[in-house]
Amino acid sequence: MKLEERKPSGREKDQAAIERLAELRGKLHCEDVSTARKAAFALSWMQEDGLDIFVEALFGSFPRTTKQAAAYGLRSMNGRMRKMAEEVLTRGLTHSNRITKETCAKSLLLMKQRPVKKKGGFQRRPSGGGDRPRGPRIREFRGRGQPRRDQPSGNRPPRNGPPRGNRR
Repeated sequence: MKLEERKPSGREKDQAAIERLAELRGKLHCEDVSTARKAAFALSWMQEDGLDIFVEALFGSFPRTTKQAAAYGLRSMNGRMRKMAEEVLTRGLTHSNRITKETCAKSLLLMKQRPVKKKGGFQRRPSGGGDRPRGPRIREFRGRGQPRRDQPSGNRPPRNGPPRGNRR
């Protein structure tokens, strides 16, 4: 599918940014869902420019994969753009296109059910100075198989040396 040329918004800093946005926009409209989702995730970091491209893809007459990738990109937005992305998805619930409605409803549901973030990093106990951490002890054990011959064991002499007895 041939996309129309996108007009630069004026927020782009240089020609490389304009080219990158055009490349990601083309990948967003790809038939391969995996490629489209990767492009959507990259666009989600591009603030207002990414939001403009997602709105165009979500409300335009594009295939289901493009709309789903755009919704994924809106869900992936962080910081101050998250609220704007949520507003776009809410606006999509009243759109005339059935696929757009379904996609927006599913994305909003997934946004609300986002998993709770875990506490990160190691946390020390306030009482322990140099205590050993509690947990399962690591024990060494001999596995099945042939015994190792690289180390002499017991009273046997090494294989390549002289016998130990009869020394003078």
